[in-house]
Amino acid sequence: MTRKLIAMLALTFALSACESETPDNNSNANAAKPNATTQATPAATSPASEASPAVRTELKAGDKVKATVNGSSVPATVVSVDEKAGKVTISVAGEKENRTLAIADVVKQ
Repeated sequence: MTRKLIAMLALTFALSACESETPDNNSNANAAKPNATTQATPAATSPASEASPAVRTELKAGDKVKATVNGSSVPATVVSVDEKAGKVTISVAGEKENRTLAIADVVKQ
């Protein structure tokens, strides 16, 4: 029991020693600071990741699309789009009932 307690205290001290300090408490004023180019890089990549959802929102009722159904691509027509849920209802040629798929499974022709 005593060994477990000592081991736990040792781990606690080790973890507290490894915690990073806030910049206000940093005693090394000459530490290297990140430059403006490294801070601008994440901002430059953000619009690229947002471009993909914008392409998907172009779908509207009546659009001709290719849908992935059971692993194969089939031609279909968009019946409705639910952007909040990320779903699209399609009508596949030769089928009586409409299908609801994820927007990611549908590509505009």
